[in-house]
Amino acid sequence: MQSVLDPTADTLSIDTGLTWRNRFAALGPAFSTLLSPTPLAAPYWVAQSADAAALLGVDAGWMASDAALQAFTGNRIVAGAAPLASVYSGHQFGVWAGQLGDGRAILLGETAGADGHPPLEVQLKGAGRTPYSRMGDGRAVLRSSIREFLCSEAMHGLGVATTRALCITGSDAPVRREEIETASVVTRLAPSFIRFGHFEHFSSREQFGELRQLADFVIDSFYPECRRSKAFPDSPYAALLQAVSERTAQMVARWQAVGFCHGVMNTDNMSILGLTIDYGPFQFLDGFDPGHICNHSDTQGRYAFNRQPNVAYWNLFCLGQSLLPLIDDQAQALAALETYKTLFPELLMREMRAKLGLPDAQSEDAAFVEATLQLLAAARVDHTIFWRRLGHWVAGTLDQDADAVRDLFLDRAAFDAWLLRYSERLAPADRALAGDSMRKTNPKFVLRNHLGEEAIRQAKLKDFSGVHTLLKLLRAPFDEHPGYETYAGFPPDWASSIEISCSS
Repeated sequence: MQSVLDPTADTLSIDTGLTWRNRFAALGPAFSTLLSPTPLAAPYWVAQSADAAALLGVDAGWMASDAALQAFTGNRIVAGAAPLASVYSGHQFGVWAGQLGDGRAILLGETAGADGHPPLEVQLKGAGRTPYSRMGDGRAVLRSSIREFLCSEAMHGLGVATTRALCITGSDAPVRREEIETASVVTRLAPSFIRFGHFEHFSSREQFGELRQLADFVIDSFYPECRRSKAFPDSPYAALLQAVSERTAQMVARWQAVGFCHGVMNTDNMSILGLTIDYGPFQFLDGFDPGHICNHSDTQGRYAFNRQPNVAYWNLFCLGQSLLPLIDDQAQALAALETYKTLFPELLMREMRAKLGLPDAQSEDAAFVEATLQLLAAARVDHTIFWRRLGHWVAGTLDQDADAVRDLFLDRAAFDAWLLRYSERLAPADRALAGDSMRKTNPKFVLRNHLGEEAIRQAKLKDFSGVHTLLKLLRAPFDEHPGYETYAGFPPDWASSIEISCSS
């Protein structure tokens, strides 16, 4: 009996209208296993991102079709695609975990992309078991799929490097986690889903031919400048490590600036392209707490908010160790990694100056930024609301006595002392120009946990309006969106009781 996912069943394949190429599959069987997704019964649409669809050049009418629904649920073969699951290894919570791999994600292939957009890989997350599922069922649940879909698009709206999310489909098929939930598939887009863990895998097994093949593929596909590096003219692999360090520094600096907690920064969750990837137990800060731990499974606090920059370097160091057989010079590897240690504080300071509306750089800025963060931390002031209100005050769109900002602090004297110091530092700036710039830097809307939770509760009742509303706001988080002020307000008391873990 022929399966509906049998690649020889040409009459059952779906033509998406996309041009597919399968370069990762062409690397060979050491890198992946070719397989088809496992069908889900009676799928239905949950949400779609028109912005992400535009990257592919997919027709909006086709995206609304049953053919698209079946294709992005994994129920039908996509003509021209070569579905696969890739193998990688990694460190999880600082401990070597050995072989991992795509346990519930199946890569359909790589598309040519729309005019003006680079090629993109299309991946179905939650599409069934793979050889790397270990004891898992290969499924994702509606709850986690909604969170990943919304956060992927929210991070893009915030200007953070990220994978994208095309759509979510759902099914009433039961999935057991802490309780019985329903299945879902989220379609993810990225130029590549290659992770630090891919390099760790081959290096740890001393498969140095495959390690070189993978590094050459990444360089030639995404970092061609590494072939002509001035810093490392004789080692494109050291240049690759430096380039990845730079992109990772850029990504993490943006995380810290917007108050984003990843929650599970394992090496297998680190993109070789410096993209935010694998949205599991993430959170945007409510009250500013530098030591906040968003992942209920992180009992040691390894991935606390203020530890993220150092963990990123630790992960890069693991990548560097994996590349040493190719670099063959520890001093060069360390020099490449030093880029992160030099660049990250510079980038973060640039982000913080922008958040404060400072027109230029001055030597005392680092001390002032630290004093600002200490002030926020002492009172657990709401991170997003503080920065947004401060921008309005600077622009003169709130009372000039700064009460709207002062009201966020119990210690008024401490705030007033800070405000005086801030006003003196801001004095040379054009206040209207600085305030306008701050409103384009400090978002009004972020994907707070309680907003996601409310949308998920509605979605479990087949009401997806909450997801659609959040997508509308989060794709343009710096806009005012009149009439949606409640989405930019303080979290309710019950928000602090929400527990987000690695379960999905």
